[in-house]
Amino acid sequence: MDRFRLLERAAVPMMSLTPHAAAGAGLAALALRRKGPSVTAAAAAAAMAAVVVPRAIRHRQPDASGPELAVLTVNMLQGGAAAPALVGLVRATGADVLFLQELTDDAKIKLKRAGLNELLPNEMLEIEGYRYRGSGIYARFPLRDGLTIGPSYASQPTARLDLPSGHSVQLVCVHPHPPWPSWSLAAAPRWRGELDALPPAAAPGDPPVVLVGDYNATVDHAQFRRLLSLGYVDAASQVGNGLMPTWGPEPRGRPALFTVDHVLVDPRCAVLTTSLHALPGTDHRALFARFRLPA
Repeated sequence: MDRFRLLERAAVPMMSLTPHAAAGAGLAALALRRKGPSVTAAAAAAAMAAVVVPRAIRHRQPDASGPELAVLTVNMLQGGAAAPALVGLVRATGADVLFLQELTDDAKIKLKRAGLNELLPNEMLEIEGYRYRGSGIYARFPLRDGLTIGPSYASQPTARLDLPSGHSVQLVCVHPHPPWPSWSLAAAPRWRGELDALPPAAAPGDPPVVLVGDYNATVDHAQFRRLLSLGYVDAASQVGNGLMPTWGPEPRGRPALFTVDHVLVDPRCAVLTTSLHALPGTDHRALFARFRLPA
């Protein structure tokens, strides 16, 4: 439904509710007493489950023999995520690369004071001119200029990571403008255009491309599935964690509702694990992924 431009202002937010609607239809099928409505609800639940359930099933991974890479991403909610807790999470997970969205100058200073640059001394940041819409990539290994992508409302920095093994990886910190509020004529088209600006997966023989961040999109959005069709796989779905929600409406202990943060990797990579971690001061869960690169 969100494929149609005339409907996308209303359809895009609604598509985020597909897993919730599948669960609701299943409960309705059990609760309704009349046969007709119950069968209809059961049929709807089965149809949606066929789309949703594979995200909770671990997929067979390719036989990748390159080095492992561990990445961590979090939207800092206008720089509000607690710096000591975030640096502690980098240390605990052994992340090689940290992708930050809504990074501010103040948050950058707090992260440095908390010791982030001692763990991840290389950085590619885009903060100036973006206010709370800045983003950044911190890495354990050297970074240099990466791919060129189109302009966006929030910064989406790129970098090329050079590993000690001689392998290289193209990195993109993803953060398109959200497709809401639904009354805005510009929101959904701008979101669609900024996702369109993201690069396709690498050609055989080229360094793999990894897209990481807050997409403001779930797997149920046609625009997100278009990215998958360009040659990526969703890391969480590959290991059966694709239904774990990453965003909630407030950072004060409310449950997360939607899966909008993603790590998209080259299908030649073998995803080993993913996990979510709550952080004080932000309404997003930090998403961690570890995967093995192709030889």
